[in-house]
Amino acid sequence: MSGSDGEAPVQSRTALHVLRKIDDWLSVVERQLLGWSIIIMAINTVANVVARLGFSSSLFFSEELNTFLIILVTFVGISEAARMGRHIRMSAFSDMLGPAASKILMIIVSLGTATLLFILAYYSIDYVAGLIKTNRLTPSLRIPMYYTVLIVPFGLTVTGIQFVLAALTNILKPGVHLSYRVEDTYDDNLDTHL
Repeated sequence: MSGSDGEAPVQSRTALHVLRKIDDWLSVVERQLLGWSIIIMAINTVANVVARLGFSSSLFFSEELNTFLIILVTFVGISEAARMGRHIRMSAFSDMLGPAASKILMIIVSLGTATLLFILAYYSIDYVAGLIKTNRLTPSLRIPMYYTVLIVPFGLTVTGIQFVLAALTNILKPGVHLSYRVEDTYDDNLDTHL
C-alpha cells in the first residue's frame, strides 16, 4: 500500500510538469502573436496614413485589418495577462483583510471569474457557429466573417483555465497568488514613491 501512496505524488508532479510545459509553450505562442499583431497594426496604420496623405486614397483594407488584429490582441492578451497576474483588480479591500481571508477571497474571485469566462466562451462558440451558417464575408478583404472572431472562444477558454489554475495554486500553496506563477506581495516601499 505504501508503494501506491508514493506513486500518487509522483504522478501529480508529473502531470503538473506536463501542464506547465504546455502552458510555457502556449505563453511563447501568445507572446509571438501579440508582438507580431502589434507590429503589423503599426505598419498598417503608418502605411494607411502615408497612402492617405501622399496619394489621397486610404488603403481599402486598413481599418478592417486593424479591427481583426485588435480582436486578436484583446483575446490573446487577456490570457497572457491572467497568466502573469496583470489584470486590473481592486486590491484595497483584500489588502485590509488578513492573509487567510485574503486567500479565501482570491480563491472565490478566481473561481467566479473562471466560471464567467467559461460561460462567455460557450456563448462565443454559439456565436461563431451562427456566423459560419450565415456565410457572411467581410466587406473589404472578402474573407469569411467567422475567421475574425475564432480567437474569441479560444482566448476566453484559456483565460478561464488560467483563473482555475490560480484558484488551485491558492488552495494548494501557502501565500496569496494572483496567478499560478505570481504570488501577491505587498511592497512597503510603495508609500515612499507616492
